Amino acid sequence: IFYSKRLMRLLIEHALSFLPLKVGAACAGRITGVSILRAGETMEQALTAVCKDIRLGKILIQTNHESGEPEVRPAGRPEDYVILMDSTVSTGAAAMMAVRVLLDHDVQEERIFLLSLLMAEMGVHSVAYAFPRVRIITTAVDKRNFGDRYFGTDGPAACGDSDAMDC
Repeated sequence: IFYSKRLMRLLIEHALSFLPLKVGAACAGRITGVSILRAGETMEQALTAVCKDIRLGKILIQTNHESGEPEVRPAGRPEDYVILMDSTVSTGAAAMMAVRVLLDHDVQEERIFLLSLLMAEMGVHSVAYAFPRVRIITTAVDKRNFGDRYFGTDGPAACGDSDAMDC
């Protein structure tokens, strides 16, 4: 967890260097941090440490058990730069849905920065192909689920993973 938090801080600082504004007081009114629940929440502390009064929002993408359809709750304003945080991106499906929600709420694609500690190559390609103007910033590529490791809820390895023993 210690090293994860340090990487998150470095990732946030690096991402902010791409913005056409100065970090500090200008951050508060011009950037919104958006976490994709639950794993994206792990990055909020690093963002608020760098931009003290930043607005934080959350997107919950969850299946409605009655309809079978995903339910989404957006955050952010159209004029904001949106730092969309998800600590892991594997297929890119949740990240793409979150970007689509932001676009549907008039946030400009080039104002969206997708930050992830670990991304699978497939997720990077999927998001970049679907939304070429969204900036993707990550520290590494990993096949295991970081969110489960961070929260201590390791699940069984998926079939096809190199670590899967009983598939």
